[in-house]
Amino acid sequence: MTLSAALLLQGYTHHMFQITSDDVTGPLGRADTVPGQVAHGGPVIAGAAGSPHTARPKTRTIALTFDDGPDPVWTPRILDVLRRNHVHATFFVVGTQVVAHPELVRRIVAEGHQIGIHTFTHPDLSRIAPWQRSLELRETQLAVAGAAGVTTALLRPPYSSENDALDDADWSVLKQADTAGYVTVLSTLDAEDWQRPGTAHVVANATPRGKAGQVVLMHDAGGDRSQTVAALNALIPRLKARGFRFSTVGAAVGMADPVRPAGLDDHLQGIALVKMLQLGDGTIRLLGVLMYAAGAISVLRAGAVLVAARRHRQLRTGRRARPWGPPVTEPVSVIVPAYNESAGIEAAVRSLVASDHPVEIIVVDDGSTDGTADLVESLGLPGVRVIRQRNAGKPAALNTGLAAATCGLAVMVDGDTVFEPDTVRTIVQPFADPRVGAVSGNAKVVNRGGLLGRWQHIEYVVGFNLDRRLFDLAECMPTVPGAVGAFRRRALLALGGVSDVTLAEDTDLTMALCRAGWRVVYEEGAVAWTEAPASLGALWRQRYRWCYGTLQAMWKHRGALVQRGAAGKLGRRGLVYLLLFQVLLPLLAPVVDVFAVYGLLFLDPVRITALWLAFLLLQLLMGLYAFRLDGERPGPLWSLPLQQFVYRQLMSLVVIQSVFTAVSGSRLRWQRMERYGSLQAPTGKQTSAPESAPYESVQQPTSYEGRPPIRTGAVRGYAPGERHRRR
Repeated sequence: MTLSAALLLQGYTHHMFQITSDDVTGPLGRADTVPGQVAHGGPVIAGAAGSPHTARPKTRTIALTFDDGPDPVWTPRILDVLRRNHVHATFFVVGTQVVAHPELVRRIVAEGHQIGIHTFTHPDLSRIAPWQRSLELRETQLAVAGAAGVTTALLRPPYSSENDALDDADWSVLKQADTAGYVTVLSTLDAEDWQRPGTAHVVANATPRGKAGQVVLMHDAGGDRSQTVAALNALIPRLKARGFRFSTVGAAVGMADPVRPAGLDDHLQGIALVKMLQLGDGTIRLLGVLMYAAGAISVLRAGAVLVAARRHRQLRTGRRARPWGPPVTEPVSVIVPAYNESAGIEAAVRSLVASDHPVEIIVVDDGSTDGTADLVESLGLPGVRVIRQRNAGKPAALNTGLAAATCGLAVMVDGDTVFEPDTVRTIVQPFADPRVGAVSGNAKVVNRGGLLGRWQHIEYVVGFNLDRRLFDLAECMPTVPGAVGAFRRRALLALGGVSDVTLAEDTDLTMALCRAGWRVVYEEGAVAWTEAPASLGALWRQRYRWCYGTLQAMWKHRGALVQRGAAGKLGRRGLVYLLLFQVLLPLLAPVVDVFAVYGLLFLDPVRITALWLAFLLLQLLMGLYAFRLDGERPGPLWSLPLQQFVYRQLMSLVVIQSVFTAVSGSRLRWQRMERYGSLQAPTGKQTSAPESAPYESVQQPTSYEGRPPIRTGAVRGYAPGERHRRR
């Protein structure tokens, strides 16, 4: 909101109006309310709201006035000419220019010239609302006070000229200005330097025809003013030779000095305004650089991910794919940590029992209060063991399962996830390579109904799985998801089991394995179906925990950045990638969105729209390829444009909150996701979930030949959980 307000102010002050030539306002309107003594009087007008009166410069007195500045190129050159000729003038400054170049305003005042205001953004005051006029005058006055420590009573409205050009709309402006304490200064001679007719013409236009005093209108900004500088060099000596003297407007008409020291309140407010707008200018420049950088990095990332995905597919399933080694047929321990999972635990366990690979299934009930353990035991499924412990958290439950496991390979699966019959067999095949310590499976969203479900489905297929292919090739896999992951049991035990110091125990564990020298790979054929949050609140809580836990794990394993070998690959590839694309770019995303709206309102809406469509096209192409790799129907991608407006912003805000939570040193507690009971045991190989009823119950096998005997029972009060609870 702060950034939006700053950009709105920046857009108004820099792009709502602009300095243009003095003849753009059109023909003169009716002048019924303009008093005759003003229309035919002097160029300095006071008392417009009450008893109007005017003043003219003294005979043979020239008041040079310059509009639209200060300009960093032309104002110093004009000041140099005036100083060489010992001439003082009056500069009517534009507020935005004052903010941009406050040092020039200080120089103008220091060299004895007078300051007048020419509004903040150079609008035609007669065509804007009264409140906007007041804002224009007040903000310009504050800018002058902040820049030079003075205030001024002189005003020249933009696009004004001589007295007889005033119409009723202009007169209303003068009356409002008088009420605010301003004296209006028009002109008697227009040098017309804004037309750049040539130096000779500028000199001729600014030369008086007789001896009467004049207020000469010139410009020190708004374009190339080289003709103005050249004309002054010729005009001043020529008029001095004719007996004219030069003075400020105030001195020329004999009025008290209109420029006074600013009060403390105005001076402080002015400094704040100048600093704020200068900060806004810097922010705009920085945002421009960041947008180009973010765009370039995003395009490079898209190209790298797509190339890596194609290469990964060739290495794993192409004609030249190399097997990991001899088929892995040894039994596998499947550990299911469960806390209040009664809604989906039956489907999860039945899907595991239906595996076509020998398994022992260990369900660790982590102090559930909804009868999860009783439900699993009541099923009477062979090969399933239930272990009960006091509630101690998921890492403790996983450690309990590891301690009870009898197999050398362990598969960890969440209680809200179901496996395909061949998932276990597929996910353990990479362990034929002795360097492999863990394998990530392919988690898919089962509850895809509604926009939220479709968006998460897209995120899983396009975001998570494309990234995992890249991580696999780069040998820097940072996360084996808790929904479907396989591990060498001895590798985990060597690490001391699953750590509980972060909320992303799966990421922490994977990074620890990489740093220990183990290879972590991705097996896309090991499919698991998991429930995704079905409400924005539940999604927020889940992603908040994920993001915060990932930040914890990245900080914990930051030492990998300077290590060698597998740890160095994780640090300099994986951690840098996560920092860039899961922290920094999401932090920048809301800024980019706000800046895009700023561009639509104040810059070039066609260019901004084209850039957004190009970004969307890139996302769509990535989505189509990722869906093709995963064997998914591309139908849900129709919601991709809507995802950019809602889902992406939500994820960015989650990252922002997580970063602020981490920086503030707050401790985020575990947050459990709601379960909806949408899972059923699968009947066979599925590559794409139908829109409804994705699974059907199946008759469980009655023969378990070749599997080790498993005792089904309950072990209460397991020691690791008790230790975790006390700590």
